[in-house]
Amino acid sequence: MAQGRTGATTVAATMIAAHLADIQVFATGGIGGVHRGASDTFDISADLQELAQTPVTVVCAGAKAILDLPKTLEVLETLGVPVIAYGQNALPAFWSATSELTAPLRMDTAGEIARAHQMRARLGLPGGQLIANPIPLGDEIPADILAPMIIQAQTEADTKGITGKAVTPFLLARLYELSETQSLKANIALVLNNARLAASIAIELASSGAR
Repeated sequence: MAQGRTGATTVAATMIAAHLADIQVFATGGIGGVHRGASDTFDISADLQELAQTPVTVVCAGAKAILDLPKTLEVLETLGVPVIAYGQNALPAFWSATSELTAPLRMDTAGEIARAHQMRARLGLPGGQLIANPIPLGDEIPADILAPMIIQAQTEADTKGITGKAVTPFLLARLYELSETQSLKANIALVLNNARLAASIAIELASSGAR
């Protein structure tokens, strides 16, 4: 902005922009999180810290499947970010509808999620909440099929010495190839599904006159 140029935004930057525009909820595909091997690289997305300090409800299909999901969930818990699975107990895993992780919270309606958003505001708590909305089963890539692809893509990235911000684009591109475009089709399906839920939450917030 200072340079008068255009650019894409991460989930973290979108949260900031949404809050400035008085937008209380938005949909994305998947959030960033703790990368595999972060104990050595310290590669942790700024999305997690932003969720802890900016009061926006973010609807996603979980953290991106290429990440270390248990560590991502642990960091969110440490930061005090509510992680709410929609309609199920298991935490969704982006392209896969479920994972081996149990979500800390479960809510089954947009109204419940809207009330949780409003309660945080009334209590004066910082930060937002993360809604993990599972991809429809007919569109998912099952975790047991996806796991070997992720391992292969990560191994290739390590062999090529790809680090930092270049890791995620490389992994996503390789998974597109390894899955024979199924990852892109799943991406489209989960974004549409997240947009539907986010819209329903926004309607609930608007109908209650919440700010």
